[in-house]
Amino acid sequence: MNRAYSFLVNRSSGGGSGVGAVIPVARLLREAGATVEVSYSPGPRATLEAIGAAVERGAVVVSVGGDGMLSSIAGEVARLGGTLGILPAGRGNDFARMIGLGHDPEAIARTLLEAEPVATDLISATLPDGARRCVAGSVYAGVDAQTADLVNLVRWLPRKLQYPAAAVTSLARFVPSSFSVTVDGSEHRFEAACVVVANSGYYGSGMHIAPSAAVDDGELEVVVITATGRLDMIRAFPKVYDGSHIGLDQVRVLHGKSISISARPTVSLGGDGEPLGSLGADPLRIEVDPGALRLLR
Repeated sequence: MNRAYSFLVNRSSGGGSGVGAVIPVARLLREAGATVEVSYSPGPRATLEAIGAAVERGAVVVSVGGDGMLSSIAGEVARLGGTLGILPAGRGNDFARMIGLGHDPEAIARTLLEAEPVATDLISATLPDGARRCVAGSVYAGVDAQTADLVNLVRWLPRKLQYPAAAVTSLARFVPSSFSVTVDGSEHRFEAACVVVANSGYYGSGMHIAPSAAVDDGELEVVVITATGRLDMIRAFPKVYDGSHIGLDQVRVLHGKSISISARPTVSLGGDGEPLGSLGADPLRIEVDPGALRLLR
C-alpha cells in the first residue's frame, strides 16, 4: 500500500469524538503500510496550508469531524485537484450517511484503502454579503436554520434528541416569510417556513429532506415547506426522517443548477450545520459545481 493520508481533525466535533475516532482508523491504515499524518484543529489558515502540502505530495486529505468540517475543506481540496476521504465524527454526519459511510473503523479504513476517487458535486454559494462559500450537503433558510442555531443550546440532551428538540422548539416559534425562489431563470414565490437547496439528501442529523437528491447528478434539489399552522407542522415533522413529507400538500420540490433566493422579512441562513448569517432582500445565489470533488466513497 503506497497511499498516504493527511488527517485533519476537528477537536470539537461531536463533543470531542473526532480525536478518539481517528486513532483506530489511523492504526489500521499504518498496519496496511500506508503513511498517515494527523493534524488537530490547526486553525483556518494552517488548515489551508496543510491541505496544500498534502495535495502537493499526493496524500489523500481526510476530513475528521462533521458536515461543517467537511464543507470547510472540500472546496480547497477540489480547487487543488486533490482527493478527499471522510471519517465521520460529528453530531450529524449527514453527508457520510448520504454516501453510505458508517462509523465502523474497519469499514472506514477499507474505504480509504480500496475505494477509487469518484467525481462528486459541490454547492457554490454566494452569500447576500458577497462572500463565497463551498458547501457539500445543503444550504437552507428559515426555520431549519433557526433550528441549527438552537442545537448549540441543547447540548445537555443526548445527541439523538438534540436536533428533534431544537426543531420542535423552532416550529413552535416560527413566523413565515415571503420567499422569492428563482430556479434556472424561472421565478417562484412562496409564503414558507423554510427553503432547502440540497446536494445531499440528508440534513439535521438524519432527516431525509430531499429524497431524490444525488451527489453526482449535476443538479440540486430545492425543497420548499410552505406556511401552515404550527401544530400541523409539528405533527408532520416526523415524516421528514423517512422522506414521506414530500407527499404533503405544503411541500414543493424543484430541481435545477442555478438558484437564487431572497426573503421578507429576514430569516436565518445556514449550511451543513453552520450559521451563514441571514437572508433578506439581497439574494443568496447558489450554483452546482458538478463533479468538482474527487471523493473516496
